[in-house]
Amino acid sequence: MNAPLTRRPFDVDAVRAQFAILGRSVNDRALVYLDNAASAQKPEAVIEAMAAQMRGAYANVHRGLHTLANETTEAFEAARSTVARFINAPTTDSIIFTKGGTHAINIVAAGLDVQAGDEIVLSVMEHHSNIVPWHFLRERKGAVLRWLDIDDDGSIDLDALDALIGPKTKLVAITHMSNVLGAKTPAADIARIAHAKGVNVLFDGCQATVHGRVDVQAIDADFYAFTGHKLYGPTGIGVLYGKRDLLATMPPFEGGGEMIDLVERERVTYNEPPHRFEAGTPPIIEAVGLKAAIDWIEGQDRAAIEAHEGALRDCAMNALRELNWVKLHGAAADKGAIVSFSVGGAHPHDVAQILDRQGVAVRAGHHCAQPLMQRLGVTATARASFACYNRLEEVDALVEALHKARKLLS
Repeated sequence: MNAPLTRRPFDVDAVRAQFAILGRSVNDRALVYLDNAASAQKPEAVIEAMAAQMRGAYANVHRGLHTLANETTEAFEAARSTVARFINAPTTDSIIFTKGGTHAINIVAAGLDVQAGDEIVLSVMEHHSNIVPWHFLRERKGAVLRWLDIDDDGSIDLDALDALIGPKTKLVAITHMSNVLGAKTPAADIARIAHAKGVNVLFDGCQATVHGRVDVQAIDADFYAFTGHKLYGPTGIGVLYGKRDLLATMPPFEGGGEMIDLVERERVTYNEPPHRFEAGTPPIIEAVGLKAAIDWIEGQDRAAIEAHEGALRDCAMNALRELNWVKLHGAAADKGAIVSFSVGGAHPHDVAQILDRQGVAVRAGHHCAQPLMQRLGVTATARASFACYNRLEEVDALVEALHKARKLLS
């Protein structure tokens, strides 16, 4: 059983105090960490939970008959229950622990029964982790990729989506929030349109789970993938949610211990989901860390966090709009706290390096979204992405650093 969580009023300084790394300096400047869409920092609660598990009760999970194995299994399965509650999954059996969001999507792609000519519908703003697995099916099985365009602000046209889904469509695979533009997709509407034509939907929720509440039953997701390290948890763990009846039809992704029922010389039978998809020793300590991260998030005032992140986003967008030498990419009204931009006449890598000298950490590159870069007419952008622990004053630091970058690069 999960103990009831006590929610604390949101106080950004109190939150920052729980992230030791935010107190360090970079290049003799106070760290301004604005690379949260790539990976978020970890609160002490996560670090301590993982260390405490290793110090006090560690063994391999499942099948053990001794105390440490039982205690570790209980902690591991408690993490599964916490994840199920976090996304409102109907049962823990629909929660698969993976190595990350990429691994989760690959499990679905590998388990899809695809014939030559079958179609996968994607949007042009997908992360490569939600593109390359489908290219594997194109290369190996003759699948056809159908691409949904976006508006300049990152919004999608539901009528265009409806038109793309046809009798050969096998799956719609689409982000719930763009890692570049911060644009949210109308997940429930997407699922409704696809289901009306008998097509299942996979959502990439790696960004959406961080910046808002996710309810897989309310949006009627068939599959939902997300990762731990963007969610203030550790690397090396992610989650695949799947409807129980769909998971039951899918073959294993990997072979080894735990995923089997019976192994004989002439045949092998497989375990039921979720264990069918968790071959070998799972990410035990990482699961404990993910549980701690979710408990930490749910212990905060999430509505206040969303409002705070919205204020950070608006402050950054408004400040950058004032700079006539900066171009913003993606300006949907309800976007997440992710701000991508270009500085006129400067390569994003150069901009990011100069910002780093000022202690400001941003991401620069194609952000594993090259089809989107092509759609935007650029090869790369800079990206400032915000988390609950960022202050409004850090937007000022970003703008000041950008002025210095422009001066050096002009």
